[in-house]
Amino acid sequence: MPPEPLTPERILEATEDVLRRFGPAKATVVDVARALGVSHGSVYRHFGSKAALREAVTQRWLDLSHAELSAVAEADGPAGPRLRAWLTALFAAKRRKAGGDPELFATYMVLVGENSATVDRHIETMIGQLAHIVENGVRNGEFAETDPVATARALWDATNRFHDPAYAADWSLPGIDAAFDAVCDLLLRGLQK
Repeated sequence: MPPEPLTPERILEATEDVLRRFGPAKATVVDVARALGVSHGSVYRHFGSKAALREAVTQRWLDLSHAELSAVAEADGPAGPRLRAWLTALFAAKRRKAGGDPELFATYMVLVGENSATVDRHIETMIGQLAHIVENGVRNGEFAETDPVATARALWDATNRFHDPAYAADWSLPGIDAAFDAVCDLLLRGLQK
């Protein structure tokens, strides 16, 4: 049977495995190539640098969150419960990533430190989804008139403790769920007409 063709998707899957095994500081393109049974030059033909490969893995990882959260943002129903469900899903996804996939979470942290365009795009996608919910709430008379994008950015900033990786150590503290609920309650009261 001929070998499976080398595709960006196969490279990304192998890179995730290598990152989980060795962590972002020790994982190399040579390790990825070895896992795939190809030369490191073959990997570089698809991804021009180790940084490009790390960004692509992180983008793939974040895309899973985008899809889940987009489904919440696009769902039918009142904006208030959707906003709470969206914030809850974001917090849950960040907790899962920090606790369940610590090596890839560490890679994300490296990219945050590098001010990666991947992270900037992720944040803009998240704010866009929030703006969509706010816009629906204003249009349906559920929320007071407001600039949806500016309000979405304020919501993002106000909930920072529950999604910014810098606060990951807090996400398992006793009382964190009550603190999250209190912030959500406050934000929703502030948006109501």
